[in-house]
Amino acid sequence: MKIKNLRNLSLVVALGMTSTATFAQIANTATIDGTTPLGSSADYRTWSIGVNAGVLNQSNIFGFNRNGFDKLNHNVGYSAYIKKHISPSFGLKAQYLGGKVGGVNKDVTTGVNEFETKTPWSAALSAEWTLANTNWRFVNSIVKPYFAVGLGALNFETKTINADGSSQKNEATTKLYVPVDAGLKFAIAKGVNLDLGYQLNWANQRFDGFNGGQYKNDLFSYAHAGVEFAIGGREKPFLNNSNPVATLVNDVNKKYDAIKAERDALVASNNKLQLQLDEIAADLRDDDGDGVPNKFDKCPNTPSGVKVDGSGCPLPEMKNETKVIEKIIVTEEDKKVVAEAIKNLEFDLGKATIRSTSFESLNRVASLLIEKNFSLKLAGHTDNTGSLQTNLRLSKERAESVKAYLVSKGANASRIEAVGYGPNQPIATNATAEGRQQNRRVEFTLF
Repeated sequence: MKIKNLRNLSLVVALGMTSTATFAQIANTATIDGTTPLGSSADYRTWSIGVNAGVLNQSNIFGFNRNGFDKLNHNVGYSAYIKKHISPSFGLKAQYLGGKVGGVNKDVTTGVNEFETKTPWSAALSAEWTLANTNWRFVNSIVKPYFAVGLGALNFETKTINADGSSQKNEATTKLYVPVDAGLKFAIAKGVNLDLGYQLNWANQRFDGFNGGQYKNDLFSYAHAGVEFAIGGREKPFLNNSNPVATLVNDVNKKYDAIKAERDALVASNNKLQLQLDEIAADLRDDDGDGVPNKFDKCPNTPSGVKVDGSGCPLPEMKNETKVIEKIIVTEEDKKVVAEAIKNLEFDLGKATIRSTSFESLNRVASLLIEKNFSLKLAGHTDNTGSLQTNLRLSKERAESVKAYLVSKGANASRIEAVGYGPNQPIATNATAEGRQQNRRVEFTLF
């Protein structure tokens, strides 16, 4: 064998392994469920061990490099390795391989026609690439083709048997060799892979005990099956079983769904708010412009400029009389009349309809307004139960309802102002039933 050629091949392999490892460390973009896209490899289990067994042969299934030893002796081989995973698609493994290799050349009548080589041990460092995932949509890879190439030291001891029956045993020696491995790994459990592979090993030409021949290096194969176990805490995923593409897609889909759900909720909320605003606008609509909303206007289509009462109906024509009030004085007795009206004022639940029990005290307020020509401000208030828009509308409607009643009893609509403040001016806490009861009120202010 030409040692120089083998050393050159070994140097190329070593350089390829180093450059790939460096790139993988810089561009580690593995992701799966429970990790951050483009996150650190510290989120994973990155070490594994493997054991396997199989068949060692002098040659290979492809039929080349047999050197005449075409009758194969199938012998048991065994191997173990430890691997550092740098990315989902690349790792470095240190491998031990042992067993026995043999072959027979039936066509030889003189010289060596059979050999047996024992390999007590070997040690190799290989770079292993996971070539693809059979279904990129799976977050965790299930079937993973792989390819590995490395460089190692092989200890072997060869015994040759000549055609005349004589034998010769060579002393044990250790030489460089190049292992090339390919196969499939199947994820059979969390952090456990079934490993099916086929390994070709280029060794020193003296491996079969026969110097010379048409091949520069001897070649033996190792068909094997085994298992690989991830090392580390089970709470972390196994880096070699992760699928970066599927995980990134999965992460993007989750974020898209979350954003879409937020957007749909916002659109639904806006639509609901718009409906409420449309209802309020409809309730406050005044088509004839007389200052009384359609909802309370009992005389729609009043001509422009006509003075109306609180129900929207034209006021009787006033005679040209002048009534002069030098000074308006609100007495304590007047205040008591108003206070009693406030105390007795009740509405149907959630409505602006005045209950009949309130009429008597309201009639006294109407008489007071007519008699003394007072002005009156009606301010409607609610608690904070329900939406702001609903409460604003209800407070306004109740104040308007009181105004309409007083006008119906003869009070001057132009001297009565009705406004609604909703829950914006509480006089007690809304945290208790008693406080909320006090906040649901219509205030009367004489002036």
